[in-house]
Amino acid sequence: MKKHTITAAQLDLLNCHSCGLLSKAAGRIHNALMCPRCGTALHRRKPRSISYTWAFLIAAYILYIPANLLPIMTTTSLGHVQPDTIISGVIYLLVSGSWPLALIIFIASVFVPVLKLIILTYLVLSVQFKSQWRPADRARLYRITEVVGRWSMVDIYVVALMVALVNIQGIADIDAGPGAIAFGAVVVLTMIAAMVFDPRLIWDSLEQTYE
Repeated sequence: MKKHTITAAQLDLLNCHSCGLLSKAAGRIHNALMCPRCGTALHRRKPRSISYTWAFLIAAYILYIPANLLPIMTTTSLGHVQPDTIISGVIYLLVSGSWPLALIIFIASVFVPVLKLIILTYLVLSVQFKSQWRPADRARLYRITEVVGRWSMVDIYVVALMVALVNIQGIADIDAGPGAIAFGAVVVLTMIAAMVFDPRLIWDSLEQTYE
């Protein structure tokens, strides 16, 4: 960052997390910084952002194990019970020739969640170690995790649709497995982790006048 660059912190400006209004830090109500438009409490940085992000990330890492080991759905056809995990479902689609669907499921349910966990972990560590390496690129990585994170729910949507549509007593039946609950929790936890992480912390190591 160039020395002559003027930042919001230097101008004592705060952004409201609720309505997005940019206002001066001087506006206080009962000795607390409040948004003049919606009344939400204002903070220079999200309170305990790093601690909260770590908490949600660790929980997501833990649940990611049963999400992949436990069956995400169980298919019963003519008395034959077939439990399928995410990976076994992808393999089955590949063997049956539905490789485009297998690719979509693999990217959405395996590649994206792992990538998001890795990126968020890297961003938190880079902030904690006060890294000054390419802050603009790290900020873009954060935006990417926000955009692609919700698409990890594709596998859950597929299971929900199949459970709702395939239910022929005695002939065919599909039930959601415990892996679906764990996987859904992983997706939600990573989305919350991205929400509580404050990307402005990426730039703080470059700020010389930030309090």
